[in-house]
Amino acid sequence: MPADAPFCPVHHPDFIPHPDHAEQAVSRVLWLSALAMVAEIVTGYLSGSMALLADGWHMGTHVAAMAISAFAYTYMRAHRGSARYSFGPGKVSYLAGYSSSLLLAGAALFMIVESASRLRAPHAIHYDEALLVALVGLAVNLISAWLLHDKGGHAHHGHAHGHDHADDHAHHQGEHDDHNLRAAYLHVVADALTSIAAIGALVAGKWAGLAWLDPLVAALGGLLILRWAWHLARDSATVLLDRQVEGSVFDAVLGHVDDWGGRPLDVHLWLLAPGRHALALTVAASPLLDPEALRARLAGEKTLAHVTLDLRVIDDASGAAQQSL
Repeated sequence: MPADAPFCPVHHPDFIPHPDHAEQAVSRVLWLSALAMVAEIVTGYLSGSMALLADGWHMGTHVAAMAISAFAYTYMRAHRGSARYSFGPGKVSYLAGYSSSLLLAGAALFMIVESASRLRAPHAIHYDEALLVALVGLAVNLISAWLLHDKGGHAHHGHAHGHDHADDHAHHQGEHDDHNLRAAYLHVVADALTSIAAIGALVAGKWAGLAWLDPLVAALGGLLILRWAWHLARDSATVLLDRQVEGSVFDAVLGHVDDWGGRPLDVHLWLLAPGRHALALTVAASPLLDPEALRARLAGEKTLAHVTLDLRVIDDASGAAQQSL
């Protein structure tokens, strides 16, 4: 960055990545999912398979989630560089992810309630028709997962790490993940697993007479999806609420201040968009130190999109920060 350049753009903020490939992938998955949804719901009703019907209704929420994701990318692209947004429209990605988590939770609850009803009052199942459509649905999900995989850098992390050390994961994930793409990928993975479970239940029912497995598998799938929805909602909500980001970027900022010779008095680091941070930093330092040196150090952190520095001079006699520069 040239010495005379502004430290951050203020007239035309553009703090979002350029997710062109992700947007195209989500649009393709949207149409594929819509076709599979219609086929699964119609066949589920006609065949009497609760597992297939549950997969179809969940595919419906998947279609809605894809539509939300596609709208979010379109909105971010249309408003990129707009001065109406102080930090750009990047958080639309997290808002879309949070909205998708609610759809996931709703689909999961529907699957659990409907499965309990079918366990109490079993329905006749036409296995051959249900199996055919379930296999088609699984193929659609696998193609969709391939289209979305790695299009946003870390989308594949969306489902695999919902574990107990959530804070450490959230810190790493929050720095780089596109939550909009993560939500879309999570819906695809959930659909794929419910399709596999539905196929297994239908096979067991057809050849082993275990018809009760169909609603039971649907209920277990609902519980798993509900857990994923919670993790997605939690991770998205913390960004929307400007939670303090900790981890490698935070440690790097403190390291730059220490190497420069200053003392951090107040540090606020939060996410503006996937891989884009804002920093408000108050530092106490000797008047002999060059503020431009600290500025140059922070400019080397590629994820810092907007930085506000408050430099306070330390009085040599008292050791207290007396004056703001």
